Amino acid sequence: MRYLRQFLWIIGFTLAGEALHAWVPLPVPAAVWGLVLLFVALESGKLRLDSVQQCGQFMLGLMPLLFIAPAVGLIDSWPMLARVWPVVLAIILASTLVVFGVSGWVTQRLLDRADRSRKEGLDG
Repeated sequence: MRYLRQFLWIIGFTLAGEALHAWVPLPVPAAVWGLVLLFVALESGKLRLDSVQQCGQFMLGLMPLLFIAPAVGLIDSWPMLARVWPVVLAIILASTLVVFGVSGWVTQRLLDRADRSRKEGLDG
């Protein structure tokens, strides 16, 4: 019964995310809305972690199964991909490097700002 209750909590947040996606005119996927709502509920203390933890861990263990269908689709599409795989690989590598660079730059700026704030707090 405990697992069913935990699963229902997760389904509830998923459905709330679907509702928000329908009502809020932003290009945010419903799954992201649901995760944000779940995060807010957990961080605010409205929902205890043990109310969803075991079911969440179980579902996380099943997650690799979700990649089987896309992998089979790639294998099925290989004749088409064989002609363009160098371009696809270059795009993937370039976009990964850009994301790494931008993430590192933003993180460094945030850390610098936090250091400045901390120093100003000590000096002031």
